[in-house]
Amino acid sequence: MAILNKIRQRSLILILVIALALFAFVIQGVIDNPNAFSDSQGVVATVNGVDIDRNDFQQKVKNYQDRAGGRITSTQAMNAIYNQELRKIIMDNEYEALGLSVEKDEMRELLKNSFQSYPEFQDENGNFDVNRLNAFISNLKDISPDSAPLTSAGQSFNINYDIWTNNEQSIASNALQQTYYNMIKAGVSTTISEAEDDYLADAKNVDIRYVQVPYTTITDSLVEVSKSDIKAYMQAHKEKFEAEANREVVYVEFKEEASKADEDAIKADLLKLKSDRAEYNESSKNTDTIPGFDTVKDVAEFINSNSDIKYNDTFLRTAQLPAVAKDSLAKLEVGEYYGPYKDGEYFKLSKMIAVEEKADSVKVRHILIPFAGGQRADASVTKTPEEAKQTADSILAKIKSGTKFMDLLELSSDKVSNEKDGEIEFAYNAGMAPEFKAFSFDNKKGDVDVVGTSFGYHVIEILEQTSFNNTYKVGTIARKIEPSQETLDGVFNSMSKFEIAAKDGDFNKLAEERELAVKPITFKELDENMPGLGSQRQVVRWAFEEGTAIGDYKNFPISGFGFIVAKLVEKNEKGLMSVEDASITALPEIRKEKKAKMIREKITATTVDEIAKNQGQSPRTAAALTLKNTTLSGAGVEPKVIGAAFGLEQGKTSKLIDGEKGVYVIEVTKVTDATKLDNYTSIMNRLNTTLRNSVQGKVYQALEKATDIEDNRAKTVY
Repeated sequence: MAILNKIRQRSLILILVIALALFAFVIQGVIDNPNAFSDSQGVVATVNGVDIDRNDFQQKVKNYQDRAGGRITSTQAMNAIYNQELRKIIMDNEYEALGLSVEKDEMRELLKNSFQSYPEFQDENGNFDVNRLNAFISNLKDISPDSAPLTSAGQSFNINYDIWTNNEQSIASNALQQTYYNMIKAGVSTTISEAEDDYLADAKNVDIRYVQVPYTTITDSLVEVSKSDIKAYMQAHKEKFEAEANREVVYVEFKEEASKADEDAIKADLLKLKSDRAEYNESSKNTDTIPGFDTVKDVAEFINSNSDIKYNDTFLRTAQLPAVAKDSLAKLEVGEYYGPYKDGEYFKLSKMIAVEEKADSVKVRHILIPFAGGQRADASVTKTPEEAKQTADSILAKIKSGTKFMDLLELSSDKVSNEKDGEIEFAYNAGMAPEFKAFSFDNKKGDVDVVGTSFGYHVIEILEQTSFNNTYKVGTIARKIEPSQETLDGVFNSMSKFEIAAKDGDFNKLAEERELAVKPITFKELDENMPGLGSQRQVVRWAFEEGTAIGDYKNFPISGFGFIVAKLVEKNEKGLMSVEDASITALPEIRKEKKAKMIREKITATTVDEIAKNQGQSPRTAAALTLKNTTLSGAGVEPKVIGAAFGLEQGKTSKLIDGEKGVYVIEVTKVTDATKLDNYTSIMNRLNTTLRNSVQGKVYQALEKATDIEDNRAKTVY
């Protein structure tokens, strides 16, 4: 009690101590990470002063991924939504500045154009009825967030009020965009002078004689290029060397894969399943004999209990057997085994269950009774699955009692086959409903029955079966090839030992000692993929964290793979790339400039023949050059040389020209002027079409480039 009283007396002090500790924790967090409580944490990006809210953004990303059905990664979805939101803000600014909007009457017309083919919005004559559209929208609003069915192109789907309003906004946005770009296109045109220049660039031509002194006449070793040369070149051509922030990482892999001992154990376990085994029964206190694959009666139950792949009770054609074992399996007698054999990620033990001759193609006729919600069922179908089955059963009963199949075809909804007396002819590998196909091939000519598929219930009669060949029913026990726990523990221990050793050792040397390949990769801040490892944003985030320094390393678990140990080796911030990286592009160009200067200094002659003689080269000719073709015969692509040719009069010789492959001097030997046209309208029309077709992409690129964007994706959602 005394202790409790002391605690009560000092409770105020304890509360103050705890409060101060919490305050210190929060303050330290702010000091360590000044952005931790900033508003930017809730903003994905700010575009021309407009924020993209984080919560709204993430909801849109989720919806996008849901629609994609798992076919894209979260980063891909985020990039798609970011680009969508960015475009919307940029374009909305343009619409507002120009006073563009979609008025009520225009919106009504847009909705009519978009939905006039939907049966829900048509009157009894098939005409669009705006009152039905308004009633549908009103109902969606009343039942929100619940949904209502809608039919398009015979397919029924559900839609709620939020989806509808988003769809309306999309329609309005597309209309505004079309108006905006049409206005720009209307202001874009080609002049007569431009049309004439385009014509002359193709019609006028010149013949030349030239001499080329190739840059290869001077070896690279004679040309000294310093770091200052590269830096100067970078400054003069900044647009070529601008780079986003990036991080260079090296890593080694520790794969969790089955060892040879693991594979041998899997194969041994499969072979054990062939024989009966004795097993002590705790309940009866007796030793029971558990049937093996050799003697078991219920093959399906045995395989499903012992295999990682369920039993397939169908007969397979030779082409359907596993490719790695097809020939061996096809030779088995009933009861014989093949395996264990490796097939992809599995070891398999296969037993021949039965061999039968079956047709490779069939001809059947059928009557289809669909049900509401069935595949390709249109809005007029109202039967439930139970009612459709009952109707199909009654049709079958009539056929069996003597009514001709043909007399009942009018009851079928398959209008295409009805035109051919309900007949369908197909091969075993055709894309038919599985149940329909199974009945047609597994039964005999003349058999008739009701078969259910995703389309509805079919009354099927087999008319003909042709091209009989052997088919095989194979019982296969499959075991996935996976590492044992011992192997997994070994991989983890190897990774841990490497990581510990890397603390004081050389990363590359340690990897070499362990026969591990050191793989380099360079990341930008919003990257996600690593070759062979898929999306690994965790590694990218770590590489860009402020606390990660050059030389730091860390292990990362990789789902379905194992581990990697990564080391940060270089940090490059946004701006001009490093001299080392730039040298790959800059060095050949700088050498070319220096070689051109050295060649110029050696040339004193002024004519093609004299220069060729002095420099040990041969004069060459090129005929019918045009401005539209920058390839110089015998030299390659040389736009400067060809451009210079069209700047000279006939009989004139050029000054020295620094080309792509060498230094040139040209002499124009003939100029063939083009005959001027009386009318350039057709050329203007062609150029206008080309120009206007390119407007949309170029205009948006220009708008985006001029937009003030603060991109916080890497800090907020990635």
